[in-house]
Amino acid sequence: MGIMAFQYKTAHDSPILVAYNREERPDRPSQAPRIQSGCPRIICGIDRKSGGTWFGVNQHGMFACAINRPKREMPFNPRSRGVLCREMLNFRNPKEAAEMTLKELQTGNYAGVNYICADENQAFVIYGGAELSMQEIPPGLHMFSNSKMDDYYDERQEFVRRQLTLQRLDSSVTFLAVASKTFARKPDPSGRRGIVISSGDIQTVSGLLLSLPKKGHGAVLQCTPTAPGDSKYEDVSALLRQVLSTDRNSVRNSSLDDDDLL
Repeated sequence: MGIMAFQYKTAHDSPILVAYNREERPDRPSQAPRIQSGCPRIICGIDRKSGGTWFGVNQHGMFACAINRPKREMPFNPRSRGVLCREMLNFRNPKEAAEMTLKELQTGNYAGVNYICADENQAFVIYGGAELSMQEIPPGLHMFSNSKMDDYYDERQEFVRRQLTLQRLDSSVTFLAVASKTFARKPDPSGRRGIVISSGDIQTVSGLLLSLPKKGHGAVLQCTPTAPGDSKYEDVSALLRQVLSTDRNSVRNSSLDDDDLL
């Protein structure tokens, strides 16, 4: 499971702003986001049980994430949803990644899941529940959980929406500040008006904040090793910026090689 807020193309300094809480079994081993080997370059967390990921960004400025959802008819031996999320990050743009994902889900080999992928040009959600579909995400503030995008019957989605719209989220600084507090919010004594899940088989196990501006040197990635509020966000922006600089360095090196031929 999981819950995510995604503000797309409405802040003046960053087309992509994300707050994401991962919800999983507390004893499931995982590795914090780091740069992975291979090409394209990717920064993502790793599920040590399956080798997949729940959230990552590649060198082309595209992020992809997975949020588990219920599904009545389960395959006998389902393929890892996290591995498919990891494979999405091999693509240069969201449309190609989304089309591949939808086609793969049509095999019926996966448990229920929603995938989101986006760059500064396009964004898509892929629904992998009882019915399979792919939808382009328009500019604006959007909520995701284990149901559909912007599900107004989902209490947690609506709680996040209310909290984030108390202020004008016209910059990455404002979004990240408000989202960090909102996504650390624990339920009140009645069990409502909160985001963090602290009991049961599935709990909030980590949190993440992301800003992907058009210029990668201003990108921000902050992560918590446990539920937000139980630990502080750690800044791993330098690793993200290193990944995003790969394309620029490749162009620069190619230009230098061309000069050598003159």
